[in-house]
Amino acid sequence: MIEDVLRGAEEKMKKAVEVLRQELLSVRTGRASPALVERLKVEYYGTPTPLNQLATIAIPESRTITIKPYDPSTLSEIEKTILKSDLGLTPANDGQIIRLNVPPLTQERRRELVKQVAHRVEEGRIAIRNVRRDALKDLQEMEKEKLISEDQHFRAKEELQKLTDRYIQRCDEVGKAKEAEILEV
Repeated sequence: MIEDVLRGAEEKMKKAVEVLRQELLSVRTGRASPALVERLKVEYYGTPTPLNQLATIAIPESRTITIKPYDPSTLSEIEKTILKSDLGLTPANDGQIIRLNVPPLTQERRRELVKQVAHRVEEGRIAIRNVRRDALKDLQEMEKEKLISEDQHFRAKEELQKLTDRYIQRCDEVGKAKEAEILEV
């Protein structure tokens, strides 16, 4: 039973770290990447739809992203979504394709992006601590129902804390790697 709670908590913590990795892919660095825009949600017939399901995203040059919608009527909606996003990019629309020029980052913009990364890493840590809280609640209920002893509960809490520390450290490592990528000139 304890193993099930710990295994479930570890799975959820792994997912939290993976979600953080995916979110940080969308944080802009000095070069163009499809990951910057593919997760943007575009309003498509009243439904928020990821951009990568509505258009072909290509990188013809190192600092340019092109977006060619499958349905040309979505062009203006895609453009609005990009403008509303926190990417800081201005789309150029020629009627068929949207071009995004990714300018080199200024030092000020790099600092802003590092703050965004730190904020998202903190959200990842919070998600992991929430998983720990839920697992602790499950362990306390097990002890209350006399399914496990007080000693087993104590050992399981220690094991859960080690697990939490390990995954919080992974969040920090992912964040530090992204910060280094942003600050790289």
